[in-house]
Amino acid sequence: MNLEAISAKTRPVLEAKNAAREIGIKESRRTIRSCSVAIRAIHRDDYDEARVHLAEAKKTLTSAQKSLADHPDIYYAGFLQDAEKEFAEGHTTLALVTDQPLPDPDDIGVGYAQYLSGLGEAMGELRRHILDIIRKGDLHRGERYLAAMDDVFYFLLSFDFPDAITPNLRRNTDLAKAVMEKTRGDLTTAIRQASLRETLERIEGRLESGSE
Repeated sequence: MNLEAISAKTRPVLEAKNAAREIGIKESRRTIRSCSVAIRAIHRDDYDEARVHLAEAKKTLTSAQKSLADHPDIYYAGFLQDAEKEFAEGHTTLALVTDQPLPDPDDIGVGYAQYLSGLGEAMGELRRHILDIIRKGDLHRGERYLAAMDDVFYFLLSFDFPDAITPNLRRNTDLAKAVMEKTRGDLTTAIRQASLRETLERIEGRLESGSE
């Protein structure tokens, strides 16, 4: 039996594949971690720090992509796509919050389906930002961000493909719609309360003037 010859042929290939997988998993996890820290920095309005962590995420994501480039069966196993999605979410969240143009998926180096899913998940981060704005009383900015959420939602809705082409995009789009409508309700309530407060203050001011 030629088991030794078969082993000599197959073992190095599988060892190389396993080594590439280990690197890909490690670097993908580091990418996701850096993106999470970047998003936290965005919510603290520390955009320079967010860019630093996104730059770190770019390095580890590129390392993961390169390590798996010769192993398409592992490249598309899912963990690298999760990292690309998180990377896209970080970049699109930063762009939306800072009123900058959305980055091109080719420019940031992620797959198109992962980019769309990341953009969908950025809607949850934008809602959090709008709620912070409401607490600060900057309702005009909140309306502007809500309009951006509208634009993104209808953009995502236009990609009507099966999950085999755009994994989880329909689900993310449905979640984006729910987030958008909930945010619209919160912002509308805040605007009405602010308007009522202003009206009551004017009436109170007139009453005080009339009593003098």
